[in-house]
Amino acid sequence: MLTPNSLYPGARVALLCASSAVPSERLAPAVEAVKALGLEPVVYPSCLFENRHGYFAADDGQRAKDLSDAFSDPAIRGILCIRGGYGAGRLLPLLNWKDMARHPKLFCGYSDVTALHIALNQCCRLLTYQTPMPSTEYYQPVDEFTMTYLRRALFGALTGPLPMGDGVRTLAGGRASGVLCGGNLSLVCDSLGTPWELDTRGKVLFLEDIGEKTYRVDGMLTQLRNAGKLDDCAAILLGGWTDCVPEDEEKTLSLDEIFRELILPAGKPVLADLPAGHVLPTMSLPLGATVTVDADAKTLEVTA
Repeated sequence: MLTPNSLYPGARVALLCASSAVPSERLAPAVEAVKALGLEPVVYPSCLFENRHGYFAADDGQRAKDLSDAFSDPAIRGILCIRGGYGAGRLLPLLNWKDMARHPKLFCGYSDVTALHIALNQCCRLLTYQTPMPSTEYYQPVDEFTMTYLRRALFGALTGPLPMGDGVRTLAGGRASGVLCGGNLSLVCDSLGTPWELDTRGKVLFLEDIGEKTYRVDGMLTQLRNAGKLDDCAAILLGGWTDCVPEDEEKTLSLDEIFRELILPAGKPVLADLPAGHVLPTMSLPLGATVTVDADAKTLEVTA
C-alpha cells in the first residue's frame, strides 16, 4: 500500500464534493473549520451550491474533474471531501486510477465516500482515511475525541493502539490481523458485481450505516454473506447504526439478532459498537492499513 505524506501546518488541501450538494450556509463555516486546523483550504467548484445538479453537488463530469485535478495538482497536499450524501459511485468509470496512483496524497471522508475509498485502496493501492467531514460534523464545535482522531489522521499519528472508549462489545472472541477495509454498508453492497467490488480476503472488515430499516440491514448483510465476503475476511468491526430502526416494531429482529444470525456463523472475531461512522464522538480509521483486532481484550491496533 502507498501511505500518503501527512499534512503539516499551512498545507494546501482541496475541499471538494463527490456526492450531494453542500448547503450554501455551511460552506463558509466549513472553510473556517479547516483553517482552524492550520490548513489552507482550496475550494473546488463542486462545493458551490450554484453548481448543483439535481441531488448532486455538480454534474458527474465536474465532480470527477475536481477529484482528478486535486490529485494531479502538485500544490495540493491532501483532499478533504466536504460531505457525503449520494453520487460518488457514478464517478468511478470516469476516473483515471493509474494517473491518480502516480500522485498519491492524503484522502479523507466517509459515508458515500466509501465508494472512493474502496477504489483508491484497491485500484491505486493507496491508504485512505475515514474521517468526519467539514460541512457535516466539524463546521461547528464537536467533541475532543472526534477532533483528536481527525488531527491524528491528518498529521500522521493514526498509528499504534486506537482507543475506542468503554462502549465496545465483543460479539465473538478471537484475535486476527489484516488490512482494514469497508465503510458504509450500503456502499459496500453497491460495489458487488462491479470492477470495484470490495475484496475482503484476509482483511478486517468495518461496517456501519445510517437511516436503514432493520430489514434492509438484514438484506445487505445477507448479500455480503451470500457473496462470501464474511467468510473471506479475518475479522469484523461493527460501528454505528444510526436511525436503523424497525419498519414494524411488532415484526422485527433486533440488530443484535441479525448480527448473530448472519455474521457470527462465519466464525470470525467480531467487535460491535465502535464509535465510528455516522455517530459522535467518532473515530477516524486508516483504510488500507494493517490492523490487529483482539475481540476478547476489545482492542484495535494499527500494526503496519
